Amino acid sequence: MESEMKCNVTEMWSHKMPMGLDLEVTHHPRTMKHVVNLIIAIERLKSSSSELLLSASEFRDENLLSFVLENIVEEKIVFECASAAPVQYTKTADYQCSVTDSEKRSLVLVQNSMELHAVMLQGGAENRKVHLNMATYVDPAPSAEAQTVALGIKGTKFYLSCHRDGDNDPTLHLETVENSANLARISSDSEMVRFLFYKQDTGLNLSTLVSVPYNNWYISTAKENNKPLGMCLENARRHRNFNIQLPGETTEGQA
Repeated sequence: MESEMKCNVTEMWSHKMPMGLDLEVTHHPRTMKHVVNLIIAIERLKSSSSELLLSASEFRDENLLSFVLENIVEEKIVFECASAAPVQYTKTADYQCSVTDSEKRSLVLVQNSMELHAVMLQGGAENRKVHLNMATYVDPAPSAEAQTVALGIKGTKFYLSCHRDGDNDPTLHLETVENSANLARISSDSEMVRFLFYKQDTGLNLSTLVSVPYNNWYISTAKENNKPLGMCLENARRHRNFNIQLPGETTEGQA
């Protein structure tokens, strides 16, 4: 049956070939695309028949090969896409700092849930307040508006990180980093980039902290007291400004 189909296709198209050429279909076209390609090839041969009307002594195999390559074989151009080299963040210094949100609430560690809460501390409760170790980094594309930092809790191995699970929104976490040397040099394509934030100054003594891998997401505090810190977008109804006070600085201009 298959041989009969091949013969039928060959006979159907042979009479359409230019003088001096014959057509033999060795495989029956299995799809409409194959049939269309065959028709296009025949039409190209017909339109160029004048070029093929050479005497038997003049028309050689290389003439046919050249014609096929020029008229039947389709050219495909493949572009090689080179990905950009990963960015390297190199640690330069460490600073101890005191942090409050724009409501003058301090950060308190709730260790059993591994969370930082924003709490309005009353007199005599200042010892509950945590201080942060802020590591600064050299950014290959430095910005006058932002400084790349990592934030750890003084006296612990806990560091703030931002990551996401699947299609969920990015979330803020406290993670244990056993060896802080792992944070000395961080590549943008490594999982460690989750510990990096952009510290952007927004006013006198006020800054926002934006995730490096998710740069539309901010560390923020809730409007209610004694709630955990989290991540939010710019338009969320949460507090995104923090007073980050280094030793020797005074607190002014909070908003």
